[in-house]
Formats: sequence, C-alpha cells, structure tokens
Amino acid sequence: MLLAALPAATARAACPFCSVVERPLAQRRDTADVVLVATADGPATRDSQGLLAQPFDVAATLSGTLPADVVRPVARVPAAVEGTAILFGTGGAADLRFEALAADEPLLAHVAAAPSMKEPAAERLRWFIPRLEHPEPAIAADAFAEFGLAPFAAVRDVADGFDAARLRGWLADGATDSRRGFYGLALGLVAARSNDPHERARCEGALAAALAAPGDDLRAGFDGIVAGLLVAEGERGLDRLAARGLLAADTRPGDARHVLAALRFAWESLADTIPRDRTAAAAAALVTNPAVAAECVVDLARYRRFDDIDLVAGLWDSLGRDDPLVRRAVAGFLLACPRDEARAQRERLAANDPDRWQAAVAAAALPR
Repeated sequence: MLLAALPAATARAACPFCSVVERPLAQRRDTADVVLVATADGPATRDSQGLLAQPFDVAATLSGTLPADVVRPVARVPAAVEGTAILFGTGGAADLRFEALAADEPLLAHVAAAPSMKEPAAERLRWFIPRLEHPEPAIAADAFAEFGLAPFAAVRDVADGFDAARLRGWLADGATDSRRGFYGLALGLVAARSNDPHERARCEGALAAALAAPGDDLRAGFDGIVAGLLVAEGERGLDRLAARGLLAADTRPGDARHVLAALRFAWESLADTIPRDRTAAAAAALVTNPAVAAECVVDLARYRRFDDIDLVAGLWDSLGRDDPLVRRAVAGFLLACPRDEARAQRERLAANDPDRWQAAVAAAALPR
C-alpha cells in the first residue's frame, strides 16, 4: 500500500482554522534568557542583514540576569519604537540577542502577570478568557494566540468560562473576521456543555445564522463556524450541512474547502459525539466536487472508507483527465484499498493509461 500521499492527522489544536502567526507572549517570556523593560535610546537603523535594530536604555529586569557588560542593548524591532518596550533576550550570556516589542503599561502588566507555561493548559486558559477582544489590541491578539495554539481538550475543559452572549456578539461582528472561526468553535463548545435548553438554543441559533449568512465563498472563519455547529449539534449538524447544500458536487469551492477542513477536525476530535463512519460519509459526498476532489479522495483513504471504489476510480477519466493531483489521489486510494474491486480498477487503469498510471503511482509515493 502506498500511504505516503495521505496527510498527517490533523493537529489537535483548539482552532486549526485560526491563522495564529505570533508566539504567545508568555511563551516568549518563559523561553527567553532575560526579559527587560526598556525605553528607546536612539533611532532605528538597518543592521548588516538589512533588519531594523534600535538601541535601548534598560529600566527594569522582569526575569533572568543581564550581563554586566550589556549597558545599552540593541534589539531588532519590527518598526521603530517610541517610548517603552519589552526586550526578550535569547542565546545565552555569551551571545545574547534581543527582540523588542513596543509596550505601554497595560501590556507590560499583561506580560508580567501571564501564567507560566509550566502551569496546566486549562488553568492558563482561564486567565486569558477575559482578555479575548481586550481593548488593548496587543493583549487581545495574545489571548487569541493562546487559544489558537492550545490543545482542543484544554479549551473544551474551560468552555464553562466563556460568556455565551459575548461569543454570539463577536461571531456576528465583522470587525473580528480573523477570529470568527475560533469564536464559532468556542460557541459550539458552550452549547454542547450547557444544561440550559434556552441558552443552548440561542447558541445553536447563532451558529445556524452564521452558517446561513450571505457572503462569498472566501468568508473568513467559515470552517470554524461549521466545526462549531458540529460540536454543538453532533450528527444533526451533518444533516444541517447537507440540507444547506454544503455537501454536494456543486458546493462553492471555498465553502467546500471549509467544510472539508471541519470534517477533518470532526474525525480527529469529535469521534465521541459523531461516529466516524458518518463523518467519512459526509466527506464522501464531496468527492466529485472539482474544488476538493483530490483532497477528499486522500481523506477517504486515510479514513479507510472504501465503499466508493468505482466512484473514486471514475474520477480518473473525469476530473483527473486534466488534473494530475486528482490522478495522484486516485492512485493512492486504489493502492491503499485491500479489496478485489480496487485491484481490478488498478489493473484497468494500468492497461488503459500505462504512462499516466505509473506517473500517478510514483507521485502517490512521495510525501505530500
């Protein structure tokens, strides 16, 4: 069997739908050799590598020990700092290198007080819940980063700490587009945990409204909203997706990709509430959608759902005619399938289209 073409299991992060690019500040603090509070002490200039660097005057040490010979540290900066900054120094005393982050008093206090990375994940997340959508943008972004990178199980453990009304408001607020995926997921967790049928109905209604809201198929966070619906409603959520035409060959490309991502999440993290055979069947409904056919076939092989051998093999001559990625996926699926029908399809394709079959087999053996 050639399984190299199959993707690795979805990471069990809280929000695989979130674009978290910055390291949380507590992580930067706890992995630094020294953390300083400093003020800009000169202009920012380009260093030998063309990166901005700026000198600072040290005001206080938050952690670690500053070597005695470092009296005016120079730190890399994303943009010139005017006033106060936090300096993170790494590399050891002999080769200490600094990165600076402009910071006012609220952010300084936030970095100083944030719980240690050594504390249990759920306990840490409870501290960050009130700081989601904080008026200080840097604090709000840091809280979001903590949740976006946390284990899903830890976020599920603190679902009782979220304010459902605030989550519903954020989900409906276009100003938080970059975070809507996480808020949809969090609202689903609140709904699933709630013992109040009226509160649960309000949460599910907000998710359904977000699912039905008009918009193009590139809408931010739609995958997280779909995942939140699956968390909240379980198998009923799959039925809702089908009823809205989101599990079909003609589902819009962006929507199809969002839904497929949510189904991967369900397979990895929601098997206790949605049987995996139902998740795999929902993915199979998208197998003839041109936008996601190749990815969908790979997922079906990973799920070991081999009920649609003829349908998958048929993609070779339809969508695969002009798409080598589809041919690669079909080859990987047929090679992974142990059934006689798959062997017969392999032999047919090898006889009818030998050059492209061998190319697809070779491609399927390569890591994705």
